[in-house]
Amino acid sequence: MRSPIFTGSGTAIVTPLAGDKIDFGAFARMVEAQAAGGTAALIVCGTTGEGATLSPAEHEALFRFAAERAAGRMKIIAGIGSNDTAAALDMAHVAEQAGADGLLMVTPYYNKTTQAGLVEHFTYVADRAELPLIVYNVPSRTGVGVTPETYAILADHPNISGVKEANGDIAAFARTKALCGDKLTFYSGNDSDTVAMMALGAKGVISVASNLVPGAVSRLCALCLAGDFTAAAALSEQYMDLFTALFWEVNPIPVKTAMALAGQCGGEMRLPLVPMSPAHRDALREVMERHGLLQA
Repeated sequence: MRSPIFTGSGTAIVTPLAGDKIDFGAFARMVEAQAAGGTAALIVCGTTGEGATLSPAEHEALFRFAAERAAGRMKIIAGIGSNDTAAALDMAHVAEQAGADGLLMVTPYYNKTTQAGLVEHFTYVADRAELPLIVYNVPSRTGVGVTPETYAILADHPNISGVKEANGDIAAFARTKALCGDKLTFYSGNDSDTVAMMALGAKGVISVASNLVPGAVSRLCALCLAGDFTAAAALSEQYMDLFTALFWEVNPIPVKTAMALAGQCGGEMRLPLVPMSPAHRDALREVMERHGLLQA
């Protein structure tokens, strides 16, 4: 088995904005809160971090700032995904220079591709990048998914380290794990699936909810890694209303709204993302109030 980039809780951290500029003061506070909560890795410029609307210069600045602020306390996983394979490789090189520890690369969207194309897409970057690569499978957003058989091919590449699996299909994950064994490290890509996937051999989660409750998600993963799935299931059930609420609208609209309600950032987003609907915002506030997460 290859050494995983991290085990436990990885936070798909939001990108705080103010006046359409990155709010590095808020970002610094968020990094410190994640370290204090026991987070093992920060995933920077992923889906939750609005990587699709950040410029290359902003990507580089966020990668570098996160690496410097984390100061070895957490791994930094750089979101480099693109539907342009060459652009993804360019961003991988940027991440390397900025001090990242690993790469997160989503399946290509819009132009999509075949399963053979997916193998070529990930292999092209993995062959030429210095940092280990995590494949990100989220077909609900990209329109293309990785099959268990394709994972089995990718698992033989020495620089493809792991998978963030967010297809929501536990049976497909079980088949994938059976085919790949310990060649890849798997992470749940959905907070609600973490316990089930870790019971089947995943080593952690790349979480949205941990932006708000890093300590709880870290404890959840620690319980699973210790084999205490009864306690882990109970903790997951305790936060399931929050896990669900954070996907009432397209991610990261709800989590950014929640972060604003918690006083951690301004909640600003870039188009085409828009503010959360008033009804959902009010209901989200109620969920957060139950968990004591509202700004005092």
